[in-house]
Amino acid sequence: MSFNIHIEKLDLNHYNQFYKAMQEAYKNWQGDLWKEKTIEKLISIFPEGQLAIFADDKLVGCALSIIVNYKDFDDNHTYDEIISSYTFKTHSYDGNVLYGLEIFIHPDYRGLRLGRRLYDERKNLCEKLNLKAIVFGGRIPNYYKFSDQLSPKEYIQKVKHKEIFDPVLSFQLSNDFHVKKILKNYLPEDVQSQEYATLLQWDNVYYVSKSNKDQKSRKNVRIGLIQWKMRLFQSIEEMFQQAEYFIDAISAYKSDFAVFPEYFNAPLMQQFNHMNEADSMRAMSEFTDIIKEKFSEYAVSYNVNIIAGSMPMYEDGVLKNVGFLCHRNGNIDIYEKIHITPDEIKFWGLSGGDLLKTYDTDAGKIGILICYDVEFPELSRLLANEGMQILFVPYLTDTQNAYMRVRLCAQARAIENECFVAITGSVGNLPKVENFDLHYSQSAVLTPCDFSFPSNGIKSEATANTEMILIADVDLKLLDELHSYGSVRNLKDRRTDFYSLTKLSQSKE
Repeated sequence: MSFNIHIEKLDLNHYNQFYKAMQEAYKNWQGDLWKEKTIEKLISIFPEGQLAIFADDKLVGCALSIIVNYKDFDDNHTYDEIISSYTFKTHSYDGNVLYGLEIFIHPDYRGLRLGRRLYDERKNLCEKLNLKAIVFGGRIPNYYKFSDQLSPKEYIQKVKHKEIFDPVLSFQLSNDFHVKKILKNYLPEDVQSQEYATLLQWDNVYYVSKSNKDQKSRKNVRIGLIQWKMRLFQSIEEMFQQAEYFIDAISAYKSDFAVFPEYFNAPLMQQFNHMNEADSMRAMSEFTDIIKEKFSEYAVSYNVNIIAGSMPMYEDGVLKNVGFLCHRNGNIDIYEKIHITPDEIKFWGLSGGDLLKTYDTDAGKIGILICYDVEFPELSRLLANEGMQILFVPYLTDTQNAYMRVRLCAQARAIENECFVAITGSVGNLPKVENFDLHYSQSAVLTPCDFSFPSNGIKSEATANTEMILIADVDLKLLDELHSYGSVRNLKDRRTDFYSLTKLSQSKE
């Protein structure tokens, strides 16, 4: 059987076909069917919300809807309250929810996924009109067969788990709607559903609230990663000259972020070689404030957000590994390394920080973890819970196996937290500086693994162990789609009824 299938706006000239299809679809329905004057009213107030699907030239299904201000109703509303006794006074183009009034398919044309096409068209309309969600009360027509054995809640659970098939609810769940509530007396004439209904909702991930509609919503973000070559500098000014070169180049490509590696300022330690390792690291921390201020100047003058790798900070007798997010508007945020490697403790006496947070930038909500921290999945999950879209990982690794620990863990973080991860480190050899002899790096921008992303989870990567800049674009709207419609949904499918992740102490702000 082959048909020419198409969807168009319902027209009053279609009413006779509409009524015949509706009669066939609701043979066991004891309530009223849609009258011509009622359909005429709906078409006049909201023509784009009334959809008909045709097989060749025969109307075989329909979807009706209005726009409501959902705050005018609570979740315990009835169908009659929504349609206002078929006057539809509740409809308003200033509303925020597309409310579904009806959807049916002629029984001879079921099994062709025509209902899914109507739902997809509704979703497109919801996105086009910038509405927050689609909401409707759904029948559970097979419930009467089980009402003496199961409560409505138990029945719905069994439908969800596919132990029971319900021709309406099973279909709605398969189309990404979720049950918000069980309604009683929603449709008093619905004997099959025992007067119960499910309040179902589909969320528009592209919705922008009216208050934020005028604000520019960033979706495409350009990242510039600096794969830094360790070289001896005679002065801090010489290091700034090299750093400014990279920032200038990244800015010329209109990047949103310029990212430096962990301990990129290590060459400055050469002037403290007469000290032991611990004292020389503390001495190098004297440059930290100078670097912070200079990089903040660069961020403003070159119009790029700079993630300034990491460097030592010695404060109140405690040595930490910290970095700075220098916003291009002049603001500065600090981030700290939480987990310290055995060598950092052994040679330099570093202490772990306790600052973990996301950062709001003009190019998305980001998180920053320094090197070893990315090997602890708890940290990135806490950041994901705050809405992180991009995770930046400045690192310093001496050997390829050390690099692979960071690289593979970073790739896992991208998958499990449904975010982009950008990693960058240093290359080359550094004589005359203790504990910075070897460096290995292959900077990369990593992605989740799903149809909208590269199959290997790698957006772009640098040439291994070569000084260079890696520039890559990421599309944040793909993350919105992944969260709701991905093949798997790691964040949404967590068993929070079975386990939880909690920060024991509040991070300092």
